Amino acid sequence: MRKNLLFSIVALIATAFSGCDDGKCHISGTIPENYNGKKIFLVPFTNDSRFNVDSVVIRDGKFAFERDTLMLAKIILDYHYRIGVEPLLVVVEPGQINVVIDSVSHATGTPQNDSLDLWKGRKLAHDMQTRLMGAQIAKLRAEGDTVAANQMKAQSDSLHLAFKNYTRQMAVNMGSGTLYDFLSAFYPKTYKRVMPDSTVVEFDADTNEPIR
Repeated sequence: MRKNLLFSIVALIATAFSGCDDGKCHISGTIPENYNGKKIFLVPFTNDSRFNVDSVVIRDGKFAFERDTLMLAKIILDYHYRIGVEPLLVVVEPGQINVVIDSVSHATGTPQNDSLDLWKGRKLAHDMQTRLMGAQIAKLRAEGDTVAANQMKAQSDSLHLAFKNYTRQMAVNMGSGTLYDFLSAFYPKTYKRVMPDSTVVEFDADTNEPIR
């Protein structure tokens, strides 16, 4: 009897710490309480008619969604109230997803969302750095210092290539799934172009050189 009771308690604790195990996606979100009474939406990332838009009203700085479909989606406020709040990209997958919506938004708790949050942080840092470098390059060129401008442009291009390869490697590491599909399409290694003679030529996306 005591063994059965102990087993039941252990199983209950394990279930509590492992999150939801009903095969559904459970999104629990927080947002500043000044948005109480406003609607927040779970919107499919693509215009796929198979997936509908969900919406809930924010109460006490909290909201929740439950879905049983796999998809990439955005969590966004009603368009009247989006200034100062970052829309959030989230992988709708089975498990408990913990969401924070604010000036910088996050989603964690499931494997793909943990990876997406890491990628997003890296992308924000990359975008900020290359934007600052772009402003400096423009300043140097305006001052006539083309040598320094070209050197910084080469550094910026190198940083961007490193980020593209980071994104591609993360996709490889994912192997398959919703996040894999998103990352794989973000920086393809090649692209095709129709030439003046109507032939289609494949180019290297990093060097813009035709692939022979």
